[in-house]
Parts: sequence; C-alpha cells; structure tokens
Amino acid sequence: MNNFNFCSPTYFAFGRGTESRAGELCVKYGAGRVLIVYGGGSAVRSGLLARVKERLDEARLWHTDLAGIKPNPTDDRVYEGIDVCRRERIDFILAVGGGSVIDTAKGIAAGAVYDGDFWDFYSGKAVPRSALPVGVVLTIPAAGSEGSGNTVITKVDGLHKISIRTEEVLRPRFAIMDPELTFTLPPFQTACGIADMMAHIMERYFSNTPGVEVSDRLCESVLTTIIGQAPIVMRSPDDYDARANIMWCGMIAHNGTCGVGREEDWSSHALEHEVSAVYDVAHGAGLAVIFPAWLTWMASHNPHKVAQFAGRVFGVEQLASPEATALEGVARLKAFFRSIGLPVTFAALGVANPDIDLLVRKLVEDKGQPIGNYVRLTPQDCREIYLLGCGD
Repeated sequence: MNNFNFCSPTYFAFGRGTESRAGELCVKYGAGRVLIVYGGGSAVRSGLLARVKERLDEARLWHTDLAGIKPNPTDDRVYEGIDVCRRERIDFILAVGGGSVIDTAKGIAAGAVYDGDFWDFYSGKAVPRSALPVGVVLTIPAAGSEGSGNTVITKVDGLHKISIRTEEVLRPRFAIMDPELTFTLPPFQTACGIADMMAHIMERYFSNTPGVEVSDRLCESVLTTIIGQAPIVMRSPDDYDARANIMWCGMIAHNGTCGVGREEDWSSHALEHEVSAVYDVAHGAGLAVIFPAWLTWMASHNPHKVAQFAGRVFGVEQLASPEATALEGVARLKAFFRSIGLPVTFAALGVANPDIDLLVRKLVEDKGQPIGNYVRLTPQDCREIYLLGCGD
C-alpha cells in the first residue's frame, strides 16, 4: 500500500425530509448571499426549488438563481455564474441537482475568486487555491460530486471535456441527500447513474499497487451492493431502502475512500469524455460502452485484476486461464448493463459510426499520451479500445 493523505470534510445530512435543512446548513457554513445553481425542469416541477428557497428565506438569506444547467455542463454557463457572483457579491453557492449542476457550481466557485480565466484550472495552467463555499441538495445519485473535490466541464470552443481534482478546495461544505428526491427519476437516468458510480469504483480498483486488500474489498463490496440493489430500484423506483443504498454508494464511489493507498487508472473516463464531448451522450451510458471495451482489451494485456474482479464481483469460477476468467467477467458486466437498459456498443448508444480518428486525436490533445496507469495506453491502444466498443 502506498502512503496517502485523505481529508473528506463534507457534512452529510442524509434521509427523509433533510431538504428542510437547506437554510440552516447554509447559515452554518457562512452564507449571506447565495447563488442557487440548478438544472430546471424537475427541480421546478417537483416543487423542490420552491421549498429550498422558502428555507433560505426563513434563514433570512439573500439569494438569486442560475438556471438551466444541462448534462455535460459547459464553460459558458460557468462564465455566466462567475459574472453573477461578482456583480451580486455572492459568498455561497448552493447546487440543487446532480453532477452537472454541482460541477458547474464548483467551476463558478473557483473562478469567482480567481483573477484570471477559470479555464486555466482545467487546461492545467493554474491550480485552484481557494473558492467560494459550495453546498449541495442532491437529486441524482451518479457522479458523486456531492462528496468529492472533482469537477468536469466542457469548453464549447473545440469541445474539450476536462476534469480537475482537488483534495479539499472544491469539496462541498455540506450535502443534503434525501433518497425520496430520486423516486421520480426516469429509468434511463437511474441506470446511467448506476454505471457512472460503478465506473468511479472500477477506475480505482484496477490498479497494480500491491497490498491493498482493504480497499480492494471495499470496492468489491460497494460494487456488489450496487449490482444487487439496481434491479430493485429499476423494478420499484419508490423503494426507499434500495434508493438510499444506491445514493450512498454513489457518494462512497467518488469521495476518495475506495482509492486511498493505491495508484488509480482513469483511462476509461478519459476515453469516454471525448465521446460525450463530441456526441453529447449521457456520461453514464458512454461509460457502459467504454468500460467493457477497456476491460476486454485488458484481458489480453494485464488480466490479473480483471480476473479477480470477475471472481469476486460476478462469481466467475476460475477458468482455464486468467484471460478466459476475465472475459467471462466482462460478459457478465455487459449482461448486467443490458439488464438495466444501458447500451454496451456505440450503435446502441446512438453513435452508429463513431469518428475514431477524431476521438483519438482529441484524446491526445486533451490528455496527452500515454494515458492511464493499469496499462499505459498509447494512441494505438486507445484506437483498439474504441473499436472494441463498436462490436457486440
């Protein structure tokens, strides 16, 4: 196991009715003038936004809105939010929504206190040292952004989708997590969230670092919990306990707990970010295509951990070779994704003929080369993985 530092200071208010604490928690963490960032549609139709605003009014907090954040959030909305923060002297940002809303809020939080262009953080020209505090009312369990210091934004000019990771600066001060707010999520959105959180765990799990049995077992436990609870939430969307377990799994998947002491990979996310940037597909659906393709390629290049995954997560008996065991695990992962309504090929994703030359070129431009750690991937390796995503 490697040396590590780990700090996860977010306060979690989990359970029924916790949205009523929005005003109280904003005050607790120093809010005076609040920018509410949200997507629109469901937060408005469900009455959640109105209830949150009422709680802020009761706490005598001034607030204004930045509405209409869409999936695969873009830099133009971050710039807009930064302008609002500076004009209105905002001192706290409250994200009401899922990962795209939270990531936008984090980009605004970092950019509002920075003298330069906030994109400097994403392009690698600068590192965020401070930010406005962010709070979260979570409505979509998926990205885990409610418990992490990470954020992903797409630059519209050139369609560059890039993430940044911070230890503490961009971790939310608090996250309100009420599973009942997820009861009305559409099935496909629920399924995409499940793929996203599983991918966050697997990016950490597939590591060559020795002596990490505790985090291996934690990863495997959370993965098997998700796989067990997923059919329940798909069949019975208002099953509180299943929704609660899925929601907490999404947070654990990405707050860093599963990755301590080990080298992480993240090449599958890099590969997928180019797909969702170019084709504007749901991130979780893109991961359901890319991760099995990545695992298939790994089965013949570094099969050990993939075979372990197959046995411990999907119950595959040891076959004639580690590669054969690994490939059976991949087949079972694909079957699981299909069972909850997710695509596992580009064609099923709605991208019948992906421009692989473009995807590889943008990948090199945005991430450099090689990428990943489990196996360091060259552009040719990445091309082969994309091609595997075109199969059945």
